[in-house]
Amino acid sequence: MFTGIVQGVATVEAIEARAGLHSLTLKLPADFDADLAIGASVACDGVCLSVTERPAPNRACFDVMGQTLALTTLGQLRVGSALNVERAARDGAEIGGHPLSGHVDARAHISQIRRPENNHVLRIGVDSPWMRYVFAKGYIGVNGCSLTVAEAERQADGSGWFEVWLIPETLRMTTFGDKAVGDALHLEIDRGTQVVVDTVREAVDAKLAPFMGLLEQLARERGLAGATDLLGDSAEGAGRLR
Repeated sequence: MFTGIVQGVATVEAIEARAGLHSLTLKLPADFDADLAIGASVACDGVCLSVTERPAPNRACFDVMGQTLALTTLGQLRVGSALNVERAARDGAEIGGHPLSGHVDARAHISQIRRPENNHVLRIGVDSPWMRYVFAKGYIGVNGCSLTVAEAERQADGSGWFEVWLIPETLRMTTFGDKAVGDALHLEIDRGTQVVVDTVREAVDAKLAPFMGLLEQLARERGLAGATDLLGDSAEGAGRLR
């Protein structure tokens, strides 16, 4: 488990790319590797990776398997690329952010950047169905960093966007200050939020099931594509329960 409090920025020193497997050598932040053992877990841009080798002080190697390469941006890393890193939380550690597993749910992208005085605002576009789990004032993991959602908006197709405001300290300790519009990011949704939303959706679907034939007929009469258009999708119904 991780806390979502990024402990520094690592840089890629070497990449050994093989079919279905990339081996990364990272230069770690100062003092990050104290007692870092083979097999230890490190969140790299929010992806939980295991240390496979310690070739030198402040250096560690990690293997990234094919499925992880397909689901994340780690396959696009180059020598010199920077990543947010955090070591696994120890028993009794202060949870300054919120619990993260290091399992990425989806990729998102930066659609807008604003820089009001002493702040840095990222607007992040999210595809369906993941946007249903994002709520204003809720938690979300972005590239391994626990952030609070400032604003969120869903579209009719289930996609949407949310914004996070970053203070200078967050920019100093992470890679966010170097990100540009269009850059991809890793999202890990809050598991508690997912459970609530999915439970509500299942309950609504169960209640509506006996009426679906009638609703579909009504939708056709009104020229809609289907009953979900008429209902606004039960996901949106769940999304209104803020």
